[in-house]
Amino acid sequence: MTDTAPPVRAADLGADAFPGSSRYANEDLRPVPLAERRWTTYNFVALWIGMAHCIPSWTLASGLVALGMDWKQAVLTIALANVIVLLPMLLTGHAGPKYGIPFPVLARASFGIRGANLPAMVRAAVACCWFGIQTWIGGQGIFVLLGKIFGGWADAAKIGGYPWTLWLCFVVFWVLELAIIYRGMDTLRRFENWAAPFVLVGAFVLLIWIANKAGGFGPLLHEPSKVGWGADFWKVFFPGLMGMIGFWSTLSLNIPDFTRFGKGQRAQVWGQTLGLPTTMTLFALMSVLVTAGSEKVYGVAIWDPVALAGKTDSVFGLLFALVTVFVATISVNIAANVVSPAYDLANLAPKLITFRTGAIITGIVGVLVMPWKLTSTPELYIFTWLGVVGGLLGTVAGILIADYWIIRRTVLHLADLYVAGGRYWYSGGWNWRAVVAFLLGGVLAVGGSYSTLDADGNKAGPFPVDGIIPLLKPLADYGWAVGLGTSLLVYVGLMSVRPPRR
Repeated sequence: MTDTAPPVRAADLGADAFPGSSRYANEDLRPVPLAERRWTTYNFVALWIGMAHCIPSWTLASGLVALGMDWKQAVLTIALANVIVLLPMLLTGHAGPKYGIPFPVLARASFGIRGANLPAMVRAAVACCWFGIQTWIGGQGIFVLLGKIFGGWADAAKIGGYPWTLWLCFVVFWVLELAIIYRGMDTLRRFENWAAPFVLVGAFVLLIWIANKAGGFGPLLHEPSKVGWGADFWKVFFPGLMGMIGFWSTLSLNIPDFTRFGKGQRAQVWGQTLGLPTTMTLFALMSVLVTAGSEKVYGVAIWDPVALAGKTDSVFGLLFALVTVFVATISVNIAANVVSPAYDLANLAPKLITFRTGAIITGIVGVLVMPWKLTSTPELYIFTWLGVVGGLLGTVAGILIADYWIIRRTVLHLADLYVAGGRYWYSGGWNWRAVVAFLLGGVLAVGGSYSTLDADGNKAGPFPVDGIIPLLKPLADYGWAVGLGTSLLVYVGLMSVRPPRR
């Protein structure tokens, strides 16, 4: 089944046509009116600068270097990954400016009005985990820097293995994040507009400071690769590449949550192209340069920017670093990890859950997943967490791209996305073809997930060393690509062989 209505540059759905009384509709999920789609190219560039300039992004290169790459290999891997993930980002983002709809509503076209809750809940679960990780890291940063300013924080009584002062920073940071997003998307846009240049300045200040103390960047930049460019390199490169893709594979799904506010396709295409791969590559390069300087000054490579900033004796420098960490982490967390699950949870029960309620639920779940355990080792972080997440979300991306671009040729009928019995209702609200494509793609993408061995020969991860399904282990290192390609082909095949009836 294909939609044959003539294509339009941008679609609107007036108050008279929007089925607001439907159980599958509410004001947060309705198409953004044309008059309110006012995000410009700068807004999207600022959004990506704000999201990319965070502590986990800074330490991506460190994780790859810890696995044996030199700095050139690490930066190359990160740059290539972000160029690759940009393509599905632009393809799924196209529906935003054209129809003004968020990700879970777009997913209704392929999965069905009820079935869209399947990819939405997968995306929401990942975002909740990421929200917890970012909040924990941000809380740690504030804890370290405040400890340098006031002293004695690290010696406070411990609760659950951590000082109570660290838990206090975590909770305060958590509350401030939800307070900003609770005010709505326009507040987020204004926050990102000034947060992006502020964080960029903060990163350059750190670079200039350590360069001045080091008198140049030498040791680490000349450190040879431990894996070389032979077979050992490719064993690290491909799972590392998929992990780096997995870092932003989340946004490649729910980018319509933001592009729905775009003034047009030019704004989102140029904004994302200028904002994502360039920023991530520059940030990775800055991280290795700063770390090289830290090794020359302190005799050890300090990859954590918070720990490095804590080396200064200047109270002003510490306060500036504190504000920078605070702004950077909030900037990425509320944009990347609260907006999406807020919409996804609202899609689950539109008449019961609003965008704001979804944001609060996200915050609660983000604490319950115990994020301090997910970043304990680079193997667990890059191969297990990012790799598995990338595989599953790549599967969903393949279905969305296939449905929107190949099956429907970018033509959607807005009103039918919100009512039972329309062209996107399929069978009881589910499109079994999308579910089958998701399951097949997901099994092939993550079924072979395995854990590596650490230096002591112990298993570094939750999966069997031979893989969950040993036969599929060779595919695990290419999870995102396998999931996307498989689900795309299976979905197109099933929609062609067994097309739904009107």
